[in-house]
Amino acid sequence: MRQGFSHNSADWIELMNTWGSSGIPFLFLLDFELLRPLVIRSDQMPYDIYYKFNHINNYELKSGHHPELEFVTHPMSFEKYKEAFDNVRAEILAGNSFLLNLTFPTPVSSNYSLLDLFKVSLARYKLFYKDEFIVFSPETFVRISEGRITTNPMKGTIDAHIPGARDIILNDLKETAEHYTIVDLLRNDLSQVARKVEVKKFRYIDEIKTSSKSLLQVSSEIEGLLDPDYLSSLGDIFSVLLPAGSISGAPKKKTLEIICENEKGPRGYYTGVMGFFDGKNVDSAVMIRFIEKKEDGLMYRSGCGLTFLSDAASEYKEMLDKVYVPVDRKY
Repeated sequence: MRQGFSHNSADWIELMNTWGSSGIPFLFLLDFELLRPLVIRSDQMPYDIYYKFNHINNYELKSGHHPELEFVTHPMSFEKYKEAFDNVRAEILAGNSFLLNLTFPTPVSSNYSLLDLFKVSLARYKLFYKDEFIVFSPETFVRISEGRITTNPMKGTIDAHIPGARDIILNDLKETAEHYTIVDLLRNDLSQVARKVEVKKFRYIDEIKTSSKSLLQVSSEIEGLLDPDYLSSLGDIFSVLLPAGSISGAPKKKTLEIICENEKGPRGYYTGVMGFFDGKNVDSAVMIRFIEKKEDGLMYRSGCGLTFLSDAASEYKEMLDKVYVPVDRKY
């Protein structure tokens, strides 16, 4: 049976439906443009793919002794960023979008390989894919268990060491408006596949430790009920929900067009969705905190949500603040 394939024939939807109905565990990687979707049975997993979804993983990697981590960023200029920012803001003021997640690559250099970075990074969700890219994501996309589907959109990031950081992020008008927008978008998305959709928790805060600082990130939790035969419709459910609203924007269709015009290239697996079906339940994540290997070195992809209240300098700083490796400083 095939392990990977093109989206052209929508095989990924059929396989997720079939294996879900049969209770066959599988990993799925759905890229942002859905040009290279992968669905892989867990009993046919290639040797060079490692994953972790909360407490489920397929590896036991001994980290061993590592030198002190060197991780240096080489960001794009503010002027270049502001050019795209101004284009997007004009679209927002014209009413063509009211929330858009603008992302760019940042070259990074490190004394660690991709596998070394994967080993020392701490995250709810991790992926090492064939020495091509790694993901250490803090953001749940959806979880499906016992007929319930939940999603946890994440919007709002601040340096935890700023005095009063928690109050600042929760009372920031721009961040509040952005979070309301994304919660509304995800609630509407879930309503297309579930019933009795409601917000269970609104704007709670997680702290994430990185190699250089700690960050506070704001999330919410939304839940709905699925039809009894949901396991035979897993592919259909994800096809409706993609792309993830938290890293695209609203309204989705026009916002995706604006993203394409201003990012000047495909995202690939970055901001796609990765997930694991254990035979009964699904856990999935948005593929953010993403480093890929290019011919000329490592590239870290990051971005942030823009609204009419956005300030270019603040958004530029937030985009660069997200270029980090979440590590235990004791490694």
